[in-house]
Amino acid sequence: MPSPELTSCYRAFEAWATNWLTTMAKSLNTQMVIALSALTLLAFAVMFFGMILYWYLLDWIFPNAPETDKWTPSDFVALGLILATGLSAAAMVGWRLAQNILRPLKSIARAVSSIANGDFSARAEIIQTPFGEAASLIIDFNAMAMRLESAEAELQYSNSAIAHELRTPLTILRGRLQGLSDGLFKPTSELYGSLLSHVEDLALIVEDLRVLGLSNAGRLELKLDEIDLAEEAEAVATTVEQSLADAGITIKRDLGHAVTFADRARIRQVLFAILDNVRRYAPKSTVTIQTRKTKDRVLLRCSDNGPGLPAGAEKRVFERFWRADDSRARASGGTGLGLSVVQAIARGHGGDANVVDRENGGTSIEIWLPIPMQAVG
Repeated sequence: MPSPELTSCYRAFEAWATNWLTTMAKSLNTQMVIALSALTLLAFAVMFFGMILYWYLLDWIFPNAPETDKWTPSDFVALGLILATGLSAAAMVGWRLAQNILRPLKSIARAVSSIANGDFSARAEIIQTPFGEAASLIIDFNAMAMRLESAEAELQYSNSAIAHELRTPLTILRGRLQGLSDGLFKPTSELYGSLLSHVEDLALIVEDLRVLGLSNAGRLELKLDEIDLAEEAEAVATTVEQSLADAGITIKRDLGHAVTFADRARIRQVLFAILDNVRRYAPKSTVTIQTRKTKDRVLLRCSDNGPGLPAGAEKRVFERFWRADDSRARASGGTGLGLSVVQAIARGHGGDANVVDRENGGTSIEIWLPIPMQAVG
C-alpha cells in the first residue's frame, strides 16, 4: 500500500511535469524562433559583407583587371570561403544553443536513470544555462527526487511496522491455540476472551490499514448526511465516559452547534480514536470536547491537560505507526494508526486535522471540516 507521501508525491510530480512541459515548450519555441532568426541574419550578414569585401579587395588587388560577366576560379574560391565562414559561424552558434538546451536535460536523464534503477538518492547536477526554465526544472526535479526518497524510506518503514504489529498477536494466537490443541491449556472463558481480544486487535489494524489505503487512493466512501457535531460529540462522550473515568479521566463539554454534511459513523470514529489516544497517553487528566462553527468551517477540538508531546513532535503525530513513547504505547496496546486514520477521514471530508501543544501543558487535536453551501443556506 503506497504511503500518503508517496501517493501525493506521484500526483504532484504528474501535475508539475505537465505544467513544466507546457511552460518549457512555449519558452523553447520562443527561444528557438529567436535563435534561428538570429542565425539566419548572421549568415546573411556574413555573406553580404563578405561579398562587398571581396569586390572591394578585388578592385584593390587587381585595379586593371578587365570587367567580365563570367565567373573566374577566384570568384568560386571567394564564394566558397564566404559560405564556409557564414556556415561555420551559424553552426557554432547553433551548437552552443543545442548544448545549453541538452546539458540540463542530460543531467536530469542521468538522475532519472539512477532513480529508475532504485537509487533514490540520485540528484541532477545544477547547470547554469541562459534558459531560466531549465534551471527551474533541475531545482524542481531535485525537490521531487528528495520527496520520493523520503516517501520510499517511509514506505519501507511502514511495511516493516505492519509486519511487526501483526506478528505479535498472531504469535500469541498460534501459541494459545497450539496449547489448546495439545491439551496444555484448559478451554476456559477467560482464555477464549483473551484470544478474542487479540483477534479484535488484528481486526482493528486491518480496518485502519483499509481506511488509510482507501484514503490514499482517493476512494474512501462517505455517506454524507446533515449532522451537528455537538450532538455526535455528546453521543460519543456519553458512551466512553465511564471507561475514561476508570482511567481517572474527566470529560468536560463545551458544545456549540456546528452543522455540516459529513459521514456520521466516520465522525464518531474520529472522536473515539482521539479519546482512546487520550486514555493511553494522558491518564488521570481532564479532556475538554469543543465544537464550534465559523463562517465556512466547523471545528471539533479535544484538549487535555496531560503530559503533552515531546518537542517537535507536532509534525509527526499523524504519521503511521509513530508513537511519542514507543515502549509505553506498545505495552498499552496502541497500534500507532489511530491519529493517521483521524487525519485521513478529515481530509476525506475536504478538511484537515492538526495538533497543538498547549502552553499550560497537554495536547489539543483539532478537526476542521468545510461547510457545504447546502448547510450554509
